[in-house]
Amino acid sequence: MRSDVRMLGQLLGQVLREAGGDDLFEDVERLRLATIQAYEDHSSDAFDRAAAIAESFTIARADEVARAFTCYFHLVNLAEEHQRVRVLRERAGQPGPSTGSGTQATSGTQAADTVAGAYALLREEVGDEEARRRLDGLRFHPVFTAHPTEARRRAVSSSIRRLSELLTQHDTASAGGSEEHRARRRMLEEIDTLWRTAPLRAQKPSPTDEVRTVMGVFDETLFTTVPHVYRRIDDALRGEESGASAPVVPAFVRVGSWVGGDRDGNPFVTAAVTREASQIASEHVLRGLERALDRIGRTLTLAADDTPPSAEVTALWERFASAEPAVADELAARSPNEPHRRVLLVMARRVAATRRGDDEGYARPEELLAELRAVQSSLVAAGARRHAFGGVQHLIWQVETYGFHLTELEVRQHSQVHAKALAELEAGGAISTQTEEVLEVFRAIADIQRDRGLRAAGRYVVSFTQAASDLANVHRLARHALGDDAPVLDVVPLFETFADLQAAPGILAEAVAFPEFRERMAATGNRLEVMLGYSDSSKDVGPVAANLALYTAQEKIARWAQENGIELTLFHGRGGALGRGGGPANSAILAQPPHSVDGRFKLTEQGEVIFARYGEPAIAMRHIDQVAAATLLASSPTVEERTSRAAARYADVAATMDSASRERFFALVKAEGFAPWFATVTPMEEIGLLALGSRPARRGLSVESLEDLRAIPWVFAWTQARINLAGWFGLGTALEAVGDEELLAEAYREWPLLHTMVDNVAMSLAKTDERIARQYLALGDRDDLAALVLEELALTRRWVIRLTGGDDLLENKPILQRAVQLRSPYVDALSLLQLRALRALRSAPEQPGGSGADAEQQRLLLLSVSGVAAGLQNTG
Repeated sequence: MRSDVRMLGQLLGQVLREAGGDDLFEDVERLRLATIQAYEDHSSDAFDRAAAIAESFTIARADEVARAFTCYFHLVNLAEEHQRVRVLRERAGQPGPSTGSGTQATSGTQAADTVAGAYALLREEVGDEEARRRLDGLRFHPVFTAHPTEARRRAVSSSIRRLSELLTQHDTASAGGSEEHRARRRMLEEIDTLWRTAPLRAQKPSPTDEVRTVMGVFDETLFTTVPHVYRRIDDALRGEESGASAPVVPAFVRVGSWVGGDRDGNPFVTAAVTREASQIASEHVLRGLERALDRIGRTLTLAADDTPPSAEVTALWERFASAEPAVADELAARSPNEPHRRVLLVMARRVAATRRGDDEGYARPEELLAELRAVQSSLVAAGARRHAFGGVQHLIWQVETYGFHLTELEVRQHSQVHAKALAELEAGGAISTQTEEVLEVFRAIADIQRDRGLRAAGRYVVSFTQAASDLANVHRLARHALGDDAPVLDVVPLFETFADLQAAPGILAEAVAFPEFRERMAATGNRLEVMLGYSDSSKDVGPVAANLALYTAQEKIARWAQENGIELTLFHGRGGALGRGGGPANSAILAQPPHSVDGRFKLTEQGEVIFARYGEPAIAMRHIDQVAAATLLASSPTVEERTSRAAARYADVAATMDSASRERFFALVKAEGFAPWFATVTPMEEIGLLALGSRPARRGLSVESLEDLRAIPWVFAWTQARINLAGWFGLGTALEAVGDEELLAEAYREWPLLHTMVDNVAMSLAKTDERIARQYLALGDRDDLAALVLEELALTRRWVIRLTGGDDLLENKPILQRAVQLRSPYVDALSLLQLRALRALRSAPEQPGGSGADAEQQRLLLLSVSGVAAGLQNTG
């Protein structure tokens, strides 16, 4: 990987020389070397020298230098991703954990981070029959959102993807040969493209643009990757039997989407957009299925003499031949005496007809599934088992996972919008445009369900659920919109604030008594979904108290559901950054309360996280396998017993931490004038100018209180200021309040919740920089608030190092520590350029029309924001 970084860095240097001359290259090098020295020396003189270089550039040169460092980070990120893929491929070539006949069983923690390994451990604890039942019920349900947390443009992402392919070609080329030379030449060309591509979006994407961006992930990776995940697990579980008989692995992935459905705070997401989002997704999956059926059909050249078709397959062909004799004659001529091939090619044509809306298409995905199973059964009966459970099984898995809708589109709206609409409707008279739009959404859901089935749409998430009536209001509005023809709805409460989390069990107990809830739960096997918001709860009471409150809420909700025979799915509204519930998902799952997972895990995946986890096939497969393994293992007796025992053992510690951290957090955020101070010492206002997404960054026109601000810019702004406050503030005070270092060290070892919290904070703190943080805090005029932040930073750092061991952060994770240390001085260079721009913007008089020097400084600031996001690999 170091060799890759060195090579890519040299190629970037060559591009800089060719595009901007030796002077540009030398200016970049001067700042780079100065920030490295300042980082390694920890001296104020070295830091001042680096800052002086950043200040010395003309505004045009500063712009170019910021772009150069941003390009460098894109290349480093690419090299790191490429190394992950390289390692995963090396591991795939080694004997892996498996439990089938003639294979080895596994044990230990490393085995448990694959589904096969988790299944082996589970089987040891609960026996074969119960382990199989739990595997059959496994469900992993990521939900992609368009929350504005992806700082880089799609054009930049595309360039990086092309570079990734070239790096792979370079890997396989002979050293010094023509192929290696060709790969380097093309990489140079692509890096030149990256350098010359405008790094900032000219305008905000529309909701439809966001839909199409997410579709790229499906087209490039997920559609084909997910069946490979199932196959890899089945291979590991059953060894040589895999592919020769029915798989034991169910299609356990379901993919949801809020893109085009989430209208909470986004006036640009209308009912028309929701309809279009569903149509776009459906078109993508139908094209994918059409291509897959055609591809596998063309390979199924099995003669009827050796592989005779069943009566059912023969009937399928005859029905088609009578309906479309000319096309049937053409297919028969191309596939003589190959009945199974002909039938799959017919299915491909019918899927194409479905996409076009023609009469000969399928009405429902279940019809296609039935025909595929008929072909599978026919092949089994004819002895062609490997074809039946090979390519045909992949097709079945794809239809089971994606249907004709691809993503299960979810609608989200704020409870207050519903209340206002109902008040208008029940008052009589004319209704507002907003209320008419609220009603039109229900009509859109009904249309989507009619065209693509119930799974295509139907979940309706109610933001800021504060009473059971907030959930009942959704059904009342649906009846206002369509009367008895209202769509089938799964109304999902979203509990976000500290108070709402505490009230959740009582609200749920009242809601499930409503007739609409009783009827729907009876139809679904008593299933209920509840969403928990990580972002607003963290902004509400601080990250420590929020984590503890979320654990308690899950514990109470899970206990209530179990007592009432309800199959509960908790939906985790996690962001990518630590201040929004981010961090490694598998360790977070294993720290959940007993019965809160039960083999089902659903979470939001946002912005940069979507592409980081699902943009590359090998990484997507690894991520899904890891998360599914943790989901399966979380409900094992050993894990549940450990978690519940630790929660009871350290309940007093939790209570002390909760109270102390909340008091400390409130001392900061409830201080008079905090919100304007926060907007001054971070680039919060300027972040709103970045064209990240269609959703506005705040709820009002100005930020006078923390409630005005959305959670994403709250986290993003602190990250940019190199303080990362949203991820750690209050933990030092919480641990200090407990005080007993021996007890806390024991809790860190034995209590999964604390262990995960401390490890996540260690990573967050490692990306802070106190010297640069002081520069940002000095932009404000509140020495008291700045001192409070710096005191808590030092205190938290001391306690985290004590618990994790060693003399510095992340010493227990040396690879991660080294990666952060290598990046930090380069991020410092961009931070110094950002500070320069912020000072100029803060001190400049208002300019009419935003022209002149201010516009140039604003561009520099936005370039640096994009670069710091790439360097830290965190936005919101």
